[in-house]
Amino acid sequence: MSETVHRLLEGMPSNAQQWRVLETDFGCGLSFLQTWAAWQELPQRPRILHFVALLDVPPTQAQLQQSMAGNSAPQALSQQLSAQWWGLLPGVHRLSFAQGQVLLTLYIGDTQNLLRRQPPLAADSISLSNADDGCWTNDALKNLARHCRRGTLLTAPASLLAPALSKLGFKQQAMSGTGLMAHYDPAWEPRHRSDGLPLPVQTPGRCLVLGAGLAGAAAASSLARRGWQVTVLDAAEQPAAGASGLPAGLFCPHVSPDDSLISRLSRNGVRTTLQNLQQLSSQQKLQPGLDWAQDGVLEHDLNQPAHLPLQWLASSDTQSIWGLHWSLPATAEQLQAAHLPMGSHALWHAQAGWVRPAQLVKALLNQAGIQWQGQTQVARLRRSSGQARLWQALDEQGLALAEAEMLVLALGPATAPLLAASGLEAGQWELQAIRGQVSVAEHDAQTQAAMPPFPVNGHGNLVPDFPDSRGARQWVMGSTFERDVTELPPSAADQQSAHASNGEKLADLLPACRRALDGFFEQPDLPPTWARLRCAAYDRIPVTGPVGADAGADTSGLWVLTGLGSRGLTLSLLCAEVMAAQLHGEPLPLDARLAQALGSARLYARASKQSASR
Repeated sequence: MSETVHRLLEGMPSNAQQWRVLETDFGCGLSFLQTWAAWQELPQRPRILHFVALLDVPPTQAQLQQSMAGNSAPQALSQQLSAQWWGLLPGVHRLSFAQGQVLLTLYIGDTQNLLRRQPPLAADSISLSNADDGCWTNDALKNLARHCRRGTLLTAPASLLAPALSKLGFKQQAMSGTGLMAHYDPAWEPRHRSDGLPLPVQTPGRCLVLGAGLAGAAAASSLARRGWQVTVLDAAEQPAAGASGLPAGLFCPHVSPDDSLISRLSRNGVRTTLQNLQQLSSQQKLQPGLDWAQDGVLEHDLNQPAHLPLQWLASSDTQSIWGLHWSLPATAEQLQAAHLPMGSHALWHAQAGWVRPAQLVKALLNQAGIQWQGQTQVARLRRSSGQARLWQALDEQGLALAEAEMLVLALGPATAPLLAASGLEAGQWELQAIRGQVSVAEHDAQTQAAMPPFPVNGHGNLVPDFPDSRGARQWVMGSTFERDVTELPPSAADQQSAHASNGEKLADLLPACRRALDGFFEQPDLPPTWARLRCAAYDRIPVTGPVGADAGADTSGLWVLTGLGSRGLTLSLLCAEVMAAQLHGEPLPLDARLAQALGSARLYARASKQSASR
């Protein structure tokens, strides 16, 4: 173990819930791998190891592998790092290891700017290993000190003068020929978080999660991994009884020429979804090929062809290496496999695939620290009196069904009505119910042979071949997008209309597949559609964050995760990790600007503006 890593671990208490390391020169990851290996050997190690690293330009995967082969990095851990070393465009990336207990957060690009705009990390240890290159000016060191807590241990080269650190609140502990060691102990009181969120929770307790779809299961999983005892309540008999019971759906990045907010969010989301699918599969809670597959997704749209950011297509731009890991123009072979004409506008998304959402929900809930309770209809919420101040979920008679220190609302379209019934201003949030209907059926030999070997999306999407719970092979096409329509089940006329709409979309998306399915879409008595309600915010961005304090009401400990719309498989797990990070004051898994866009504060501002205009 290197001297730097040894120093980083010296101050690690055995009873810590988390340990947070900031490395200012990641290089090819040797310090991270050594820290990870040392964490594994601790008999009473902290539950979560956060390692935040700065990289102006990340090494390519080949450079990373070559460097690791020539040093003393643990081989098994090196291979795991290399496997996740893709798609590293400028920004913030979260890599996850050891079943989500080792979290590597990479700040790539303008690292000083990223350090400046990300929330304070409250780092336990900082390794300032690249001070000789002159980049650590007084302003840069002040920016670094912002991410310290009282007691943060700093290791730095001897060339960095101690007086410069002393002015910022560091007290020198030791000095050697290779460097100095200091701890952060300013004479003034360090500033607390300034992002408008509640003070971080230090010790996990009990939490209620209302809703057992993708949002609720993701929230429960992220919190349980951090030590919370989570009870998930739902009115249905089984989890994933709502929109998350979709027969099969896609996780896929979004692309846009200007690399819009939703495009960047979707990439963070896809990475988080893939990490969870792989980890759950390694625990044998999901089966690749049966419950999910990373087959890639072809995007085809005749009317509005998608365009990649120009930097990704410029071979001279370093972004092209990482951007094309995500999406690139479809090849002639891929177009042929989809029975599309050469020259069709299409993209290939390599980091994408299909999932049976109900299987994912059940796997997420099947973890230590999570208890599922169905057939539990919550009518309203109440904050208990007394010193404990617990959140209580009440039935129609006002009797408490369950209580806990924290409560997460993940009820989709029912979120705002429950807040309103509980007398909270957040009940005025603009959350829209959207009914979706899909066409789904079993294959015969002819239809299965006509399917492409991968999903296709564009105007609607097709999962061409997946198994149902009995092992029968199916296809699913959809979905309709019926705003403010809540009738379930849909009328017979609405169902026939939905089938017709799905058939028309498929005819545009994959004409040959539509012709192969004539026997389904042209039959006089089509079977019922699969239909459920989704929920979206006014700006089509998910909502995750605390329910703000109402006048005269204490809402601390009340959080929400909703508004996933049609991107639940892509964004739910990311949103849950954002919520858990904000709750604990952890390093965020994405750029702070993206986290702010997800925040619940925007819904209050929207409701206030609309109220003032009446």
